[in-house]
Amino acid sequence: MLGKRQLGSSILAKTPTVLATAALVAAAPGAAFGQQGGAPARPAPERSGHVEANGVRYYYEIHGRGEPLLLLHGGLGSLDMFGPVLPALAAGRQVIAVDLHGHGRTALGNRSINLTDMGDDLAAVLTKLGYGQVDVLGYSLGGFVAFRLAVQHPDKVRRLVLVSAAYARDGFYPDVLAQQAQMGAAAADAMKGTPMYQGYVAVAPKPEDFPRLLDEMGKLLATPYDWADDVKKLRGPVMLVYGDSDMYRPEHVIEFYKLLGGGLRDAGWMRENMSPNRLAILPGRTHYDIFFAPELVSTVLPFLNGERNAMD
Repeated sequence: MLGKRQLGSSILAKTPTVLATAALVAAAPGAAFGQQGGAPARPAPERSGHVEANGVRYYYEIHGRGEPLLLLHGGLGSLDMFGPVLPALAAGRQVIAVDLHGHGRTALGNRSINLTDMGDDLAAVLTKLGYGQVDVLGYSLGGFVAFRLAVQHPDKVRRLVLVSAAYARDGFYPDVLAQQAQMGAAAADAMKGTPMYQGYVAVAPKPEDFPRLLDEMGKLLATPYDWADDVKKLRGPVMLVYGDSDMYRPEHVIEFYKLLGGGLRDAGWMRENMSPNRLAILPGRTHYDIFFAPELVSTVLPFLNGERNAMD
């Protein structure tokens, strides 16, 4: 049997979870965390605070002006993850960045972390902040929550961008699923020297909740799901974005796009058969660096802004 520290080190070394754990631990210091570690540098918000939704007090920040864009981060992180790309997103948009349940400045409390519940929560948060319909960009865990928000509250979502997210659990490579099974409180002690842990305790309302958060995320990772039928319920234009070395099977990525009506036939000379939905594969990117890639912004903004190619 491994001791706690050995077990934690093993998990850190070989668990590239869907929630971007490794991204937060191993991201380039100058890119995601700044030279000294901890949360990445980002501009000061124009407004921030907490909004209660179904018993959870969600922390939010608002940056920039323009059409509203809800921004949802990956697991075991916070809205700080988007620090490197937030200025570019907020240059022509009003970005509403939210710390998800149990993450960042949003307390874990006594409620289990549940994707369906968070979909409802985010709809309530938007309503309380005075937003009717918004565009949404979600990465990893945030992508799953964005998906649920769009399915459960279609009136709230105009355009949807899902970055490195799957519609079913079997979309992950088998070895990733095996590694995800190791997520839990046993890794907490070994993770205390990591930027991920340091970033959490720097802002969390109750830093001592970190082991419990790992347990909650482990339960979430172990929960089977298949949202193929729900994919077909998505109303607005959807863009899927992945790295070409992501943690999902390529077959799953293509099937996701096909469920959205894309990739079924040639677009035609006049693009008459072209799906309104989009698929982007970013070269040289993985699950662990795509969320702060400069090319992510240049890829998603034209879609979010409704820009059309010359032949449209």
